[in-house]
Amino acid sequence: MKGSNELRTPALLQTLQLITQPTQFLENCAAKYGDTFTVRVMGLKSPPVVFFSHPQAISDCFAVPAQKLDFQKATHVFKPLFGENSIVLKETRSHHRQRQLLLPAFHGDRIKCYGQSICQITERVTQDWKLGTAVSIHNLMSDITLEIILEVVFGVSPGVRYQQLKTQLSSLLEDVTKPWYSSLFFFSILQQDFGAWSPWGSFLRRRQQIDKLIYAEIHERRWQNDAERTDILSLLMSARDENGQQMTDQELRDQLVSLLLLGYETTAGVLAWVFHLIHSHPEVKNQVMQELNALDNPTNPEAITQLPYLTAVCQETLRIYPIALICTPRMVKDMVEIMGNKFTSGTILVPCIYLAHRRAETYPEANQFRPERFLNQKFSPHEYLPFGGGYRGCIGAVFSMYEMKLVLATILSQFQLTLADNLPVHPVRRGITIVPRGGVQMIVTQAKIKR
Repeated sequence: MKGSNELRTPALLQTLQLITQPTQFLENCAAKYGDTFTVRVMGLKSPPVVFFSHPQAISDCFAVPAQKLDFQKATHVFKPLFGENSIVLKETRSHHRQRQLLLPAFHGDRIKCYGQSICQITERVTQDWKLGTAVSIHNLMSDITLEIILEVVFGVSPGVRYQQLKTQLSSLLEDVTKPWYSSLFFFSILQQDFGAWSPWGSFLRRRQQIDKLIYAEIHERRWQNDAERTDILSLLMSARDENGQQMTDQELRDQLVSLLLLGYETTAGVLAWVFHLIHSHPEVKNQVMQELNALDNPTNPEAITQLPYLTAVCQETLRIYPIALICTPRMVKDMVEIMGNKFTSGTILVPCIYLAHRRAETYPEANQFRPERFLNQKFSPHEYLPFGGGYRGCIGAVFSMYEMKLVLATILSQFQLTLADNLPVHPVRRGITIVPRGGVQMIVTQAKIKR
């Protein structure tokens, strides 16, 4: 589909704008071209990349049979990070197999056994807070979510390997989220190993060090063969596909790294937004606190995660600042039709979460933070899709929501915080997500409130 909805600026400029100022770029495009527009992205050899935000168009995208789409070519920039066995890169039957192996660890009663650990980790990270403590909420949330991934997902106990992994991963993740560093993955010409001093050479060596630690953990866990363990790595190691096959060590490594990269900065970023939004809307904070204070057992994770207003606050935050700006891009193999428009082979289709969540037709006063939207109305999975959707939706969506509510409730129940200033906070790109510029600086005004 070509014509007035295709940007005419140079492809390189479009790419740089999308990398450095994604929300502004998307909003400008939507304002000028509407629900559907076409851009050109360098690094994908400039095929047309079509963004959709209309619910029907998103529904049509999700309904396209997997056989008609190529996900690998559209997501190849992630391969050096995730690994070729990652569920993000897998197609059709291979993707279905990975999904069937992974899903049980993130749903139903399985995630309930992680509740106490999430609360304990949050309490441990905040244990030294006292009256007057200055806090960078985003940095704090990054610490908490990384420790949750190491202990709950990887199942690594605090110790030497835990500290090595934490140090190595936080260093790499910090760099990967920077626009200049992430450009390495978009432009293949930059992927040259000229030794440890070169950017790509440094990345390859850091990845190798991290892989060594992960494989050591996998090998040790296989040798121990402890059936009592409940961490996600242990569950994945015991999982069998329909042919009775286990995941290989390489598959386990690639899934763990994918879960880390997709679940670390994203959840930390949304939590930073939650703290900013509720503390800049006193009426919202008061209602959250009333709900928390009314709990019969305020330390029960299951009771916390069932609270309707707390849930609505997290949902509304994810509407305004979703985990990712877009769903998994998908390249057309054979001609497909979206809302009556035909798209030919080579076109990349991108359901745009960020713009779908800001359509005035779906969300009146879309820029306003109003959690009651989710108490008064139920939105379709094509109108509200903070974790993507269809058969490529995020497998960790339930876990992420569970984690967000427990971290938020644990801190609010024990501390009173205030924003360090009332200046406007703007979104800035960090990896695949957007975070508050400045990290949300807060001050502890009351500590260790007795429950």
